Amino acid sequence: MKKIVFILTFFSAFAQGQVFSGKGDQKFQIGANFQDHGNGIIGTYDHGLGKNFSIGGVACYLLGVEEVLGDKPNFEDRFDLKARFSAHIADIFDIEEKFDFYPGLDIGLKNFGAHLGARYFFTDGIGIYSEVQFPIAQYDTDVVGFENYNNQFNFSIGASFNL
Repeated sequence: MKKIVFILTFFSAFAQGQVFSGKGDQKFQIGANFQDHGNGIIGTYDHGLGKNFSIGGVACYLLGVEEVLGDKPNFEDRFDLKARFSAHIADIFDIEEKFDFYPGLDIGLKNFGAHLGARYFFTDGIGIYSEVQFPIAQYDTDVVGFENYNNQFNFSIGASFNL
């Protein structure tokens, strides 16, 4: 299922057009986050620094989580915070103006990872987004229990806003 979601997200990028306007562009996204053994809410912010790249942040909190050996996770097990860099490449493929396709890297409290996302704007101010995130290098190599939360492949979908 995860591979199917990844492939659909990747290839849906070639169907529409671009909304990233370069330096000074600001996007805020809020959505639902889905991963093994827990689901939650996620918020992202991107600030354009150049024609095709942005920096930003991600905050995620898991609401519905499974217990591990009868224990519930603490706040620090459920929460993750990341800084991110994204390359907005829709104009490289000459895609229209309402679509943004962005791969990128992020570094957070739990891992160093990557993301691949797409957003489509219905108006100048509001749209939808879909994004996958996955770790490249985990700080804790013995990830067994709660350390696995926010430290694995996850999928998010939600609303995107121009600021």
